Amino acid sequence: MDRQLLIDAAARLDCDDPINIQFTSGTTGSPKGATLSHRNLLNSSYFTGRICGISSSDAICVPLPLYHVFGMAIGNLLAMLFGAKVVHPGETFEPGAVLEAVEREQCTSLYGVPTMFIAQLASPDFKQRDLSSLRTGIIAGASVPMELMRRVIADMRMEQVVIGYGMTETSATVMITSPADPLERRVATVGRVVPHVEVKVVDERSEIVARGQVGEICVRGYSVMLGYWEDRQKTAEAIDADGWMHTGDLGTIDRDGYGRIVGRLKELVIRGGENISPAEIEEFLHRHPKVEMAQIVGVPDEKYGEELCACIKTKSGAKLSDEEVREFCRGEIAHFKIPRHVRFVEIFPMTASGKVQKYLLAEQSARELGLRS
Repeated sequence: MDRQLLIDAAARLDCDDPINIQFTSGTTGSPKGATLSHRNLLNSSYFTGRICGISSSDAICVPLPLYHVFGMAIGNLLAMLFGAKVVHPGETFEPGAVLEAVEREQCTSLYGVPTMFIAQLASPDFKQRDLSSLRTGIIAGASVPMELMRRVIADMRMEQVVIGYGMTETSATVMITSPADPLERRVATVGRVVPHVEVKVVDERSEIVARGQVGEICVRGYSVMLGYWEDRQKTAEAIDADGWMHTGDLGTIDRDGYGRIVGRLKELVIRGGENISPAEIEEFLHRHPKVEMAQIVGVPDEKYGEELCACIKTKSGAKLSDEEVREFCRGEIAHFKIPRHVRFVEIFPMTASGKVQKYLLAEQSARELGLRS
C-alpha cells in the first residue's frame, strides 16, 4: 500500500516542479525565498558528489543547519544519492562537538563555512582529538583565505579538501575544485564550472570580459532557481530575459577554466573613487600570526566618502595593536588599501549558517567609531 502511494505521487510530479523554498543567508540584507525544483537540487548534489569522489564508504560530518542549501542538499541529499553516512554533531554549531563527532564516527569528510573551520582550529579540544579518519571535505559559503586552506590540509589532515562556490539561488554548487587538482589550484581557486552549467564573467554593460579580468559572475543552466517566492520584481532583477542569473559576486576565470572570487558588488568599499574589494585585504590579514579572523567593511568618511575598517579577532592570548596591523600592511599592499580604522572584536554578527553579516558589522563599526549616530 505504501509503495503504491509513492508510485502514485511520483506520477503526478514533474522534474521542474518546485520542491523547496530555500531562504538566502541574508549577509548583505534581508533573506529572500529562492524557490528550487527537483531538477535543481538533484543535479547539483549529484555532480558535486561525483567530483568529490564520494561513495558508500564515506561518512560525512555536516555541522551546517539543514534549512541552508549547503547542509540540506550538498549534505543530506548528496549523501543519500551516493549511499554515504551523514553525521550531524548537534542542533547548533559547536566546534568541540564537531571534533568529537568526527573522532567518534570516524568521519572521512567534513563540511563547513570558513568561520566554522577557523573555530575548530582554535578550539581547546583540537589537539586532543584524533582526526586521522578525515580524507576530504568542502569549505564553501564565503571567501576562503589561502592560509586557512593550508592549515586545514596540514593540521586537520584533509589532504583532499576542496573549495566550492555557489549560492542558494543556484542550488548550491556553481564551481568546485577536485581532489585531483594540484594543491595550488585547490588553495587559490574555487575550481571549475560543474558539468552542464554555463558561467560567464561580465562588465557593467553585461558584456563578457577577457579571461582573467574581473567582472560579475553570471550563471545559466539546470541549477538556477525558478525564482524568488512571490516576488516577481526581485526575480526579474536577478534573472535576465536570457536566463542568466546575475550573482552579484565579482570574480575571474583563467585560461584553464579555474575561477576566483574577489568579492561582492554590495560589499565593495568605494574610497575616493577607488573600488576596493574587502576579500583581498582579509586574505592578506589572515597571514598575520596573531590574527584568528579578519573582516573588512566600509565606514563613512567626510573626505573620501568611505574608509576601510578592519575588524579583527586575535588568537587566544595574543596581543595586537592597530598600529601593528597597519605596519604589517605597509609595503605589502597598496597604501590606499591599508585600513584607516582597526577594531578588535570578540564576536562577529553571524547568520545561523555561520556567515558574517557584513552590513551589520559595518553599522556596528560606524557607531563605535562615532561616525554614525
